[in-house]
Amino acid sequence: MAATKIIDAPRNGHEMAPLNTRARGDGSHGVTIVLTAPQRNSVSSVEIPGDPERAAWSGKMQFFLSIIGYSVGLGNIWRFPYLCQQNGGGAFLIPFMVMLILEGIPLFLIELGMGQRMRLGALGVWNTIHPWLGGIGISSCIVTLFVALYYNVIITWVFFYLFNSFRYPLPWASCPTNETGAIVEECALSSETAYFWYRTTLDAAPSMEEPGGLKWWIVLCLLLSWTIVFFIVMKGIQSSGKVVYFTSLFPYIVLTIFFIRGITLPGASAGLMHMYTPKVEKLADPTVWLDAATQVFYSFGLAFGSLIAFGSYNTPKNNCVRDVLLVSVCNAVTAIYASVVIFAILGFKATANVDRCVEQNKEILFKHSMITSPNITTEQYEGVIAGLNMTDPKLGLSICSLSKELDNAAEGTGLAFIVFTQAIVELPGAPFWAVLFFTMLLSLGLGSQIGILEGMLCTLFDIDIIKRVKKQHVTGVVCLFCFIVGFIFCTGAGEYWLKMFDSFAGTIGLVVVALMEMIAVVYIYGHERFTEDIYQMTGYRPGWYWQLTWRFIGPVIMVAILASSIVFMIIKNPTYGAWNGETGSVEPKDYPPWVMGIALAMILAGVLPMPIVFLMRSFQCLKVDLDIHQGSIRRNETTASTKEMIDNDDDIVSPDMPPQDSLAATRFTIGDFEN
Repeated sequence: MAATKIIDAPRNGHEMAPLNTRARGDGSHGVTIVLTAPQRNSVSSVEIPGDPERAAWSGKMQFFLSIIGYSVGLGNIWRFPYLCQQNGGGAFLIPFMVMLILEGIPLFLIELGMGQRMRLGALGVWNTIHPWLGGIGISSCIVTLFVALYYNVIITWVFFYLFNSFRYPLPWASCPTNETGAIVEECALSSETAYFWYRTTLDAAPSMEEPGGLKWWIVLCLLLSWTIVFFIVMKGIQSSGKVVYFTSLFPYIVLTIFFIRGITLPGASAGLMHMYTPKVEKLADPTVWLDAATQVFYSFGLAFGSLIAFGSYNTPKNNCVRDVLLVSVCNAVTAIYASVVIFAILGFKATANVDRCVEQNKEILFKHSMITSPNITTEQYEGVIAGLNMTDPKLGLSICSLSKELDNAAEGTGLAFIVFTQAIVELPGAPFWAVLFFTMLLSLGLGSQIGILEGMLCTLFDIDIIKRVKKQHVTGVVCLFCFIVGFIFCTGAGEYWLKMFDSFAGTIGLVVVALMEMIAVVYIYGHERFTEDIYQMTGYRPGWYWQLTWRFIGPVIMVAILASSIVFMIIKNPTYGAWNGETGSVEPKDYPPWVMGIALAMILAGVLPMPIVFLMRSFQCLKVDLDIHQGSIRRNETTASTKEMIDNDDDIVSPDMPPQDSLAATRFTIGDFEN
């Protein structure tokens, strides 16, 4: 065999030169192959396969606040406190922390780390790992679009309440009257805050099949919401990065103000005791652990592609492990802190309601001559009540129970727009507190919406055709499209549609995407290789905790969430709560078959791109796939077929190379092996 020639070649760590021919000294021709190997165990050897001209954060604080603003959202305010109360009080913190450690943090590092390593959006990252995985990025983008559609509607409602908060007295503080001066019956049957929400704000329809027309005030607020979001994200992180200083920090200022005010209110301790008194027996219920895993998954905003996008704007040497741990702790602490604030205020509201109930009962007892004066002491009142039949219809007494009031908890829009607004009415200077509260919700909503859109737009700009268009134009088209589609949420059935989108569009699709992300990184890209990437970027080599959660525990939890979501969806007939104006209450109704068809279509739209892209590229159905495959090879350090060859112990090393290089750049020609 001819002597092998050793030459110097650029050692960039992850390139394989294209095949080419050159004349040999003996006049024959052969194919030249250049192989290079990465410098291992060297932090300074990291190379970035992404766009070298990619936008970057102006500073560490901007990145940290952006990711905090995205991760800490409305769910920390109106979902976590409800789950705590319903799932064992303080005992719920145990499964929440366990799932945070076993599920949230590991997947968080996968997304942030891959984005920082590749310096690409979701579509580019998964195409780079393997072209057959490109459907993961497409699925993530589609699901993110669905969520962005309805998430901005929540911001729309917050805007409407914020504008009304500047009125004195607050419009939801009392029931309106009709022409005769009597209280409107619908309000009398429900409550002042429920009436303002369902009738004044939403003008709720009786069902999804009778949506009514567009509500112009909601359309205007929706236009305002999308206009503001457009101006924030139109230039990417150059514009949105400045806004996060407000959207991320302001909620903590407001929470602190509410905390100081809340703990000084009567009944605050009762609310906190009710919430955090541990019910350890609840831990034996599997649904409690499932709720904890689901809350962790959605509170981090995993699988949207946003964390990958945020990571891609980082410098190569950024310590993403430290960022993941800091954001995770901040997220959990914020959820607990918000729960303390919420239930301190709700404890005050419950105490005020009980006091009002007792006063009404005293008036009734006085009218029936059962007490000498309505101003009797609490002990005297309780003594009289103890000897009466509270269910006697002749008396019409109400049962005044603090625990019952505290049990009437709500989540989501019910907590923000009905329950908490009632508590605000009880506070002195109610408009001031209302403005603070809804400005806080606006900040939280905008922070998350910025991250959601940034993840989707970053994915779109991984496509060469779209990359040629100005980002302002693409962002404008996306926002205009979302605004037009959002008209469906501006009808009388708007809240019902939002509930449907929330239940179906962003659940199964996101979990499947997250599961595929873990499989792609751990078993296709390789957990050892990803571990080496983290070491090269940060100087920290992930140990056994990361390996166990990435390879085994995390995927098992994802499968459990996915399976339980599908089972519950099949076993429990999906329903939505429709407002009945005649009874002043919410009644459960089955989704119409055509609506369920739309829900199924959204689920499939978020899942099918993964198998479709896999099949089309594996069978080379698209001509353009040839370029994608070559691009994938160029970006990766090695391919599966070359890994073993490069790792041989008998590699040929040039005497001029540094000793830490495990492989010399070696040039072989096919003619060298002919003999």
